[in-house]
Amino acid sequence: MKFNEFMGALRKGEAKHVYLLSGEESYHIDRAKERILSLLLPRAESRADSLVRVQGDIDTDELCGLLGTVPLFAEKTVVLVEHTNLFREKKAADGSGEEKGRKDKKLERFLALLQDMPESSYLIFVTGEKADKRRKLYKAVEKAGAVLEAEPVRAWNINEWLQGKLQSMNREMDREAFTYFSGVVSMMQQISLGYLDREFDKLALYSGNRRITKKDLKEVFSGLPEVSLFALMDAVSGKDVRKALSLLGQQMKSGAYPPLILSLLVRHVRQLWQAKLLMAQGFRGKDLGKPLELNPYIAEKLGKAAAGFTGEVLERAFLELADADYMMKTGQAGAERLEHAVILLCGKS
Repeated sequence: MKFNEFMGALRKGEAKHVYLLSGEESYHIDRAKERILSLLLPRAESRADSLVRVQGDIDTDELCGLLGTVPLFAEKTVVLVEHTNLFREKKAADGSGEEKGRKDKKLERFLALLQDMPESSYLIFVTGEKADKRRKLYKAVEKAGAVLEAEPVRAWNINEWLQGKLQSMNREMDREAFTYFSGVVSMMQQISLGYLDREFDKLALYSGNRRITKKDLKEVFSGLPEVSLFALMDAVSGKDVRKALSLLGQQMKSGAYPPLILSLLVRHVRQLWQAKLLMAQGFRGKDLGKPLELNPYIAEKLGKAAAGFTGEVLERAFLELADADYMMKTGQAGAERLEHAVILLCGKS
């Protein structure tokens, strides 16, 4: 299950006896883990007697023992196994046939327990890796309980998180604000959902308006370097050379890392070029989102901008940026090469 579906099932209040939280998005895993523990052990004091924490792998027979033991001083036994490797992609079996046979028997005993868990026992597996769905253990957990697939959130698939967050805040976002948000997020090298979550909480705290505007978001994100970088790429897309050079200058004065700006310019030129080629194949508007792996609204905006560039200009700009990369790394040039590339892109074509 995806995050919103998984959390929705938890909100109904019906607990499963076994859970698997897997994937790279730690924000989703942490939220889901805390929600499960709150559902199973609503009182903080009950966790001291009921919760058994295991770090790393544990022998499955030992797990069977923990889960099969009737708790003496608590109503439930909740075993939390974190950083487990039990769901990794299965590789060729090691050891003799006899050893493999023993492992298989132990696994079968554990799988049988998962299908008929004691009424008072609960098990939560947590792994920061994508689980191998082909493993017997994965299939058993999926059948007996619930699985969260916490895929990493990127700019192109952040809408699900955003809609869930807005719903929890009882807020909505107008189109202009949504496009601005998508643009800023698209500039982030790594998206921190924890940071975004806190900033939206601040917005809800200081603003009573149900409808979030672009102005609201600008105030929230004003301190982010990604805001200026988004504005720079936006100015390049619009061929506004004065604004683009001004924003580039501001970035340099603020101590921005030139290779980072260069890499984003390279990515932007590549995306404009790809969008132009895709439109020649018949892709239009939001349909550009999937092949470009961009938020559909950003892809639509990029497509409109790409129509204003010739393939020749984009090719020249790409080569100019490649030269700038080499010369800056070898100390033969500085930020003036970035300015030259921006002027080339913003020129008439």
